[in-house]
Amino acid sequence: MSKQVLKIDDLYVSFYTDEGEVKAVSGLSLDINEGETVALVGESGCGKSVSSLSVLGLLPDPPAKIKQGEILYKGQNLLNLEEKQLRTLRGSEIAMIFQEPMTSLNPVYTIGDQIIETILAHEKIDLEEAEKRAAEMLGLVGIPDPLARLDEYPHQLSGGMRQRVMIAMALSCSPSLLIADEPTTALDVTVQAQILELLKRIQRETSMSILLITHDLGVVAENADRVAVMYASKMVEKAGVKDIFDTPKHPYTKGLMQSLPKLGEKRGRLDTIKGTVPDPLEFPSGCKFHPRCPLGHSDPQCIENEPQLEPAGNNRFVSCWKWQDE
Repeated sequence: MSKQVLKIDDLYVSFYTDEGEVKAVSGLSLDINEGETVALVGESGCGKSVSSLSVLGLLPDPPAKIKQGEILYKGQNLLNLEEKQLRTLRGSEIAMIFQEPMTSLNPVYTIGDQIIETILAHEKIDLEEAEKRAAEMLGLVGIPDPLARLDEYPHQLSGGMRQRVMIAMALSCSPSLLIADEPTTALDVTVQAQILELLKRIQRETSMSILLITHDLGVVAENADRVAVMYASKMVEKAGVKDIFDTPKHPYTKGLMQSLPKLGEKRGRLDTIKGTVPDPLEFPSGCKFHPRCPLGHSDPQCIENEPQLEPAGNNRFVSCWKWQDE
């Protein structure tokens, strides 16, 4: 049986602003086993990135505050660690590919300086060996002439190149857990496939666990073992990747799947989910999805009472009052 690497239990995160409390994450529970890839999907603003930043203790405090919950890494509650203890874990045990490479890389340091600094902070090797490792990592992610690139600055690289630098930096110390927040956003399809294949190969060789945050459901289908779907700060469905794609249960998950183009299917316009994501300062009562839901938009139970995740068979969990109706 695979060892559990990460367990997020009943996590609540809020941002306190002049306008009021923004509930970014509400009651998130998620676990990842050794060598497993778990995808976290949902529309922008649903709490995916905030959840991942909570794991590494990178939320701005203030205005962010973790109100409740536990984040266990190999049994150790990360929320109880001091900043110095967290720094030893970041980059070595737990690494992250950030969503915006231009703002994540320091513009006044060379690419080489930034990767080498990460390696020297966590590995007992000399500068020459660290430089060699940095060049090897740049080569692994498909950057041509990696030795020359070490002396270049972030502004000298394209968005796709910067994204690959972030991936190289994250993988440089062979982490046990990789948090990949939209890791292939700025990459063309060919390079995207190469990067994902690289992550798969490293995962096979080292049993690295991956928390994959993405909007690309094609990437999810090809790479994830399990999928957690978030909507308006809450998890609404959690299941194996095949179950999610073949038989989605939550109306929101169904909407996401129906919006995908399918080979051989003749349709005019792609299906869409009606309405918009609610303002986090003014979440609707009851089920947060009910104003957009074809099943519960007018049902008093859905409007007044918020459903919780409940077992729906075959290691699946769904947060919906009416998921069995269809």
